[in-house]
Amino acid sequence: MKLLKKINCLLHCYPKKAPFPFLFNSYTIRKLTSTTFPRDPHVLLTTLCSNGQLKETLLEMAVQGLAMKFESYDMLLNACINNRAFREGQRVHAHMIKTRYLPPVYLRTRLIVFYSKCDRLSEARHVLDEMPKRNVVSWTAMISAYSQRGFASKALDLFVQMLRSDTEPNEFTFATVLSSCTGASGFELGRQIHSLIIKRTLDAHIYVGSSLLDMYAKAGRIHEAREVFECLPERDVVSCTAIISGYAQLGLDAEALELFRRLNLEGMSSNYVTYASVLTALSGLAALDLGKQVHNHVLRCKLPFFVVLQNSLIDMYSKCGNLFYSRRIFDNMPERTVISWNAMLVGYSKHGMGREVVELYRLMRNENKVKPDSVTLLGVLSGCSHGGMEDVGLEIFDEMQNGKDGFKPDIEHYGCVVDLLGRAGRVEEAFEFIKKMPFEPTAALWGSLLGACRVHSNIDIGEFVGRCLLEIEPENAGNYVILSNLYASAGRWEDVRMVRNLMMEKAVRKDPGRSWIELDQTLHSFHASDRSHPRREEVFVKLKELSIKFKEAGYVPELSCVLHDVDEEQKEKILLGHSEKLALTFGLISTSDGVPLRVIKNLRICVDCHNFAKFVSEIYQREVSLRDKNRFHHISGGVCSCGDYW
Repeated sequence: MKLLKKINCLLHCYPKKAPFPFLFNSYTIRKLTSTTFPRDPHVLLTTLCSNGQLKETLLEMAVQGLAMKFESYDMLLNACINNRAFREGQRVHAHMIKTRYLPPVYLRTRLIVFYSKCDRLSEARHVLDEMPKRNVVSWTAMISAYSQRGFASKALDLFVQMLRSDTEPNEFTFATVLSSCTGASGFELGRQIHSLIIKRTLDAHIYVGSSLLDMYAKAGRIHEAREVFECLPERDVVSCTAIISGYAQLGLDAEALELFRRLNLEGMSSNYVTYASVLTALSGLAALDLGKQVHNHVLRCKLPFFVVLQNSLIDMYSKCGNLFYSRRIFDNMPERTVISWNAMLVGYSKHGMGREVVELYRLMRNENKVKPDSVTLLGVLSGCSHGGMEDVGLEIFDEMQNGKDGFKPDIEHYGCVVDLLGRAGRVEEAFEFIKKMPFEPTAALWGSLLGACRVHSNIDIGEFVGRCLLEIEPENAGNYVILSNLYASAGRWEDVRMVRNLMMEKAVRKDPGRSWIELDQTLHSFHASDRSHPRREEVFVKLKELSIKFKEAGYVPELSCVLHDVDEEQKEKILLGHSEKLALTFGLISTSDGVPLRVIKNLRICVDCHNFAKFVSEIYQREVSLRDKNRFHHISGGVCSCGDYW
């Protein structure tokens, strides 16, 4: 009452317009709030926390001391987790210890989550180890922390420890631990975990099923993954995306696309990860029209353009031969990661556009927002090689050796330099470079040098390199072909027969060649001497007509591309049945005059088919785009962008 009288007296004694702080000093206000209106400690903490005043909340925690309760600790820990506030969370943990508060299992688990979110796994593990009692959520939180940060072996070891403690895993534990079942040993443990899941009848759970099929897909067991998928009683976007991604990552692009179409008709809702996986499949197929259709669908759905989706679009358009669209997406990106830069650089490189590669790399350097990685430099060196810019490439390689970006070149970068020197005709220099490098030469590296020896007719080095290759990978038919051609160019027919006999003795067989062409959003696929296409008769009649017409214009079949011991007429017939020629011929009879032809080959294109494509371009005035497993060949007016070196 005395305090109220004092306030009334003050109000009457001072002018009505006097400011409020003038009437009440801090002592009066504090006394008024603490005595007249008693506060709820948890409400005050909640108010401070909800206003984002974490430091003030911690001060209030210190003031409350032993009065802190479960709800207040829980609220503070959640705020620290959401803000990844490591120091503040440590203070909360320290306060529990100093006040001898014994947190229940739930709060200790929240501490594990807090330390995990702050990337302090050792502290999180210490909390788990110190827990007098643990439940399935505690174990799962720690297993998840290890799994998400790539510590697969620790996650699996902890899971085994959990089983030995007689704690029963739940569906979230299984879904989490399965993501760590990678590699040979991890996969075997994953199969055992699958058995446990079946025993506990959790295999039909959507989270567990998605993780199972993802594990099988990443191990290359796509049929087992598909079995798991088909047995799921219900499917969500995660499980659908996992199986589509599994097919795409294994190069089963047509299967991935077919499954996407089927699931779409069944009403599947796709997210940005689904579309990124579909775009990966379309990149492998080089299906430009279908890629544009998917891009339009993404725009119509108004999906948020996450960086991963934009990167997939850049990659898809560049692998489908449309660098204009790739660059437009790249230039319009609000933010770019190193993967964005790499996708664009590698795109230019595969198209042999060395100058554009170097310009983009310099732009990346000048912007200085994203640091190059080893893939960046690999793309730049490859671009310099394909673009005939050996001096620039060697300068960039020297910078790498000097540690400009904090990492040294690895075997792939050395391989690019060998290719770069070989293309420039500096074969002896490339050979000496291999001798001095700190790595054991790989088959790919020797193969690059052998190709240079064939083009520049260096028989001595080529013979040595060829014999090395036959020892390293005796099953690779391409090495026999190049070495045989090298001997043939020098007129060493006895050696040619020796190589061919050796190939027959070892029963070496070439991988079956396959080429395809996209017309009206349909992929038409052809194998060597393929007679399965509905219009096969038309194709073969036109192909014979083309052969006669091109010979009159100067085309001479490259019979050395055939290693079979048959007469020249039979060799010419074999060459005429190559899948690239069938696809090109089908394109000619199925499109109007002047329409560009785009053909994709699963293997390296042979010399004869390359020559044949140049005659198609020159005589029919068509732009021809050939993509083999190494690069693009853009042929216009009979001239190829590769300079007849690939």
